[in-house]
Amino acid sequence: MTARTALVTGAARGIGAAVARRLAADGFQVGVLDLRAEDAAATVAAIEASGGRALALGADVSDEADAAAAVARCADELGPPVVLVNNAGILRDGALFKMSTTDWDDVMSVHLRGAFLMTRAAQAHMTAAGWGRIVNLSSISALGNRGQANYAAAKAGIQGFTKTLAIELGKFGITTNCVGPGYIETDMLTLTAERMGISYEEFAARMIEGIPVGRVGQPDDIASAVSFFARDEAAFVNGQVLYVAGGPVD
Repeated sequence: MTARTALVTGAARGIGAAVARRLAADGFQVGVLDLRAEDAAATVAAIEASGGRALALGADVSDEADAAAAVARCADELGPPVVLVNNAGILRDGALFKMSTTDWDDVMSVHLRGAFLMTRAAQAHMTAAGWGRIVNLSSISALGNRGQANYAAAKAGIQGFTKTLAIELGKFGITTNCVGPGYIETDMLTLTAERMGISYEEFAARMIEGIPVGRVGQPDDIASAVSFFARDEAAFVNGQVLYVAGGPVD
């Protein structure tokens, strides 16, 4: 059988890179997409070194032409993407009274507009195949987080987007689910500590106090959840939000 193709956005590092590597280990060919193709090279190399097949793609997911071109190139050079993981994201944190319109718009564009544009382009391949998996990355910040009015709103929007896609696309054999990471050890977490004016070690220690399993998460923890949603066995799981945060999330 020809291997299925997955496309992961924001896959140069952190959660996206871990997801790309895990899907490759699961047997998928993987389109590794980031803002610049050269940034995705290391993830591609890691997949190929493990015997997988991957393609580095460069695109601004918030740009309509870029998103469509990336999906088309993936389909032409690797295979029609029937799994899409919308992971690309940025931070522009700050208190509401300090937040610029540009800070708000940039976060909304990458997280929400980007997920919309990538999904709209990729779903045609899934519909044609009669099988598809869309996994969107939200966050526990969707429930509200000081200094992240833009990010929290975008991540909450991702959840509504997920549930609507589940309703619209389910009849075509396409499921859409959402993973909401808690505190995961990535560059973004380091940036949050810097914004707060403390070291990453101090920030992580504070977070661990409120995490029942007694540690911050790792990118592979999120990759494992995405892997489940991408399986054939997850065909009856649709429109769900799974928080991966080391404990209950209100």
